[in-house]
Amino acid sequence: MSTTKFTEDHEWLRVEGDVATVGITGYAQNALGDIVFVQLPDVGASFAAGDEAAVIESVKAAGELKMPLAGTVVEVNAALAEAPATVNEDPLGAGWFIRIRLDDPSALSGLLDQPAYDALTA
Repeated sequence: MSTTKFTEDHEWLRVEGDVATVGITGYAQNALGDIVFVQLPDVGASFAAGDEAAVIESVKAAGELKMPLAGTVVEVNAALAEAPATVNEDPLGAGWFIRIRLDDPSALSGLLDQPAYDALTA
């Protein structure tokens, strides 16, 4: 069973075991506008929580995907290189950025659940 968590920086994580798929929320992609470029990290790269893991450029602004929890990249969504607008079209699905193996899965308890995230963005 997967669990979805959110950060106050508008990233989402869908967790299965000790691997999390990470992307930005609909709220974040809407704020950025039409996304035209995504730079993803290398598979095998390790990050601490809060580190910049990916670069996002849109017609309005540049932003970043911050690492929600410490971990190591095990997969990247290479399709975003050719179709960065997928993030706008399906931010919680096909527009995912990276999959990470979590250093400490218990750290998930510090993230927001859906009702808390909804309250944050209301």
